[in-house]
Parts: sequence; structure tokens; C-alpha cells
Amino acid sequence: MREVAVIGAGMNRWGELWEKSHREIWTEAALEAIDDAGVDHVEAMYVGCMSGGLFMGQEHLGALLADQLGMGPIPGTRVESACASGGLAFRQAYLAVASGAHDIVLATGLEKMTDVDGGMATYALSTAADQEYECYQGITFPGLYAMMARAHMERYGTTRRQLAEVAVKNHLHGSMNALAQFPMKVTAEQVEGSVMVADPIRILDCSPITDGAAAAVLVPLETAKKMRVDPLIRVAASAHATDRIALHERDDLCWLASTAKAAESAYQQAGVGPTDLSFCEVHDCFTIAEVMVIEALGLVDRGRGGSAAEGGFTALDGRVPVNPSGGLKSKGHPVGATGLAQIREVVHQLRRSCGDRQVKDARLGLTQNMGGTGASTVVHVFERM
Repeated sequence: MREVAVIGAGMNRWGELWEKSHREIWTEAALEAIDDAGVDHVEAMYVGCMSGGLFMGQEHLGALLADQLGMGPIPGTRVESACASGGLAFRQAYLAVASGAHDIVLATGLEKMTDVDGGMATYALSTAADQEYECYQGITFPGLYAMMARAHMERYGTTRRQLAEVAVKNHLHGSMNALAQFPMKVTAEQVEGSVMVADPIRILDCSPITDGAAAAVLVPLETAKKMRVDPLIRVAASAHATDRIALHERDDLCWLASTAKAAESAYQQAGVGPTDLSFCEVHDCFTIAEVMVIEALGLVDRGRGGSAAEGGFTALDGRVPVNPSGGLKSKGHPVGATGLAQIREVVHQLRRSCGDRQVKDARLGLTQNMGGTGASTVVHVFERM
């Protein structure tokens, strides 16, 4: 297997992009990544998209978007793994380069979620849960994460204020991100006083419905060296794991087994541990998700995720900054694009070009992108060389 580098990344401003079609949104990010990479073509492309059919009435995205880019007949593949679709698209691109199948590959993520009403968006997202045993019984993702939050609170003493502090921290980071959907600061009191969605989850604990796209260009590390790319950003690890979809079938409501397994594999591949990381971009679709993810990644002990944001451990100037981009909570969550946006943030952090939200001396970054309530997780580790 060849070593792989990321030489370009792109992302458009996320939000409710009424005036743009899904192909326009995707092309903006794809062309920015290609331009950033300094290449004039790609040999293959992958598109992470959770549900183009339900959100946009459009499937067959691999062929459509390869043509939209003007690079057909290159192979174009659509990848789906619920909210982890973008991360998995990047992993497929990584494997294509590492295996020697292709030398220049474009990994992208896309979702246009606001062309349908709230009920339809809720239904589309619910297809990432177990339809027979969860959705048909009336549960939604806020309800599922509320059960996880309540279990975590009961077992470990996690507090309502600690959940709020996750949102406060991520909105503070997002306020410095010009591409974020909601780049405003919030207070813990505002979070705790916002509309209840599913006890204890309130509206400001939830990531938004978003339109957006992101992309990255991958090449063999040796090619990047010949191109005199500086700094080199090496993909040090790529790992993927799954778990049971339905919560009631899991051994522990307070533990993200797929994240723990993928992280274990990624750390082994990269030859590092959680204490070596400079920062992380993680899947904070709800505030409780970040709490549980950082435990599964080994950044803190089990049960200590709640106090991490409250105590400043995951702040921009903390021991391990988490979601310097603002995360899904502030930056937005166009589900198929989220994993690629995390990677775009890592690229810029390792280039040390993030301005006010720059992590000091960033050298090693990790991304964690998961689907549903953690039934699938993709973890990548990136190194500045």
C-alpha cells in the first residue's frame, strides 16, 4: 500500500442555500479543492451523500456530478453511510490511491436538505435508524440521543449545564469561521432556556438542517513531494467500524462501540495515541454526542466527557481542542458533506492558516464522522510533515 497525502480541500459557505441547486453547491466545493491542489484533472471521484433521492429527488450522483465537473467518463461513485457518508467517501478515495488503482482522486460530500419541509427532512434523516424497531414506533433522532443523554446522566452524573457548555464552546469556535451556518456565540443560559425537543435535549443542543458541500484531493505521498507541496499532509490512518443500529440491541447506551473500535485501529495504524493529538474534529450532531465521542476516542476516561467542555479541556486553548471549526453544531450539518468538511478543517489547521481559531503548533489531527446513533464510524488521522 502506498502512503497518501491530501493536497487540496474546498468548502462553500453553508446554510439555507435556496438560490443554488445541489449540483452548483457541489461544483463550488469540488472546483475549489481542485484549484487548491494545483491539478487540472482527477482520475476518479467519490461522492458522499446520505439521501439524494429523498432530499433532492436525485440519485445516480456519481455519473451526474462527474459530468457536471466536465471530467466524464472518469469513474464516479456515490457512497452512503448515513451521516458518515462523507468520511466514508474519503476513505474510499484513500484506498483507491493507496492501492495504486488511481493517482489523483477527488473525495466529496454533498447534501441539500432545505428543499423539503421539516417533516420530510425528519423522515429522510430517520432512515438512518432502524425502521422496523425504532422509527415505526415513533422515535426520532432527538429522542434516541435524549435516551443516550439520560442514561449518561444517570450513570455518570453528567449535568444539563455540561451539555450546554459543549454548545457554548462550539459556537465560540464557529463565530470565527466565515463558512459556518450559525457563526454566533451563545451562553449556557440561552442553551438551557431554548425550546425543549426531547428531554433533556433542547433546540440549541441540536445541529441544524443545512445545505452544503466539501471536497478534498488525494495523491500518493511521493507525488506530493515531487509537486513540492508544503507542508505535506499525510493520511496517517483510515479506519471504519460498525455497530448495531437499534439502541435496544446494544450492550451499553453510554458507549459508542464503533467509534472506540475505529479509533483503536486508527491509533494502531498511525503509531500514536490520544495524548499525541493536537486537536480533533468530531461528530457533535447533538451535544451529548460530543461528550460520548471524546470518551470513545480515549481523550478522557469513561464518564468524564461531560466535564471536558465545562473545564476547558476541549477549548481552543485547551489540552485537546475539539471542533475548532465550530463542529456540526455551529458550522452546520449537511449530512453527506460533514465528514469532508471535518477533513477540510484539518487540512487548514495543519497548514496553520485558520486565523483566530488556529490551534497552536498543530501537527496531528483526527476526524471522527459517524452515522445515526453511532452504528457506523469513520476515523482518520492526519500528520503535518
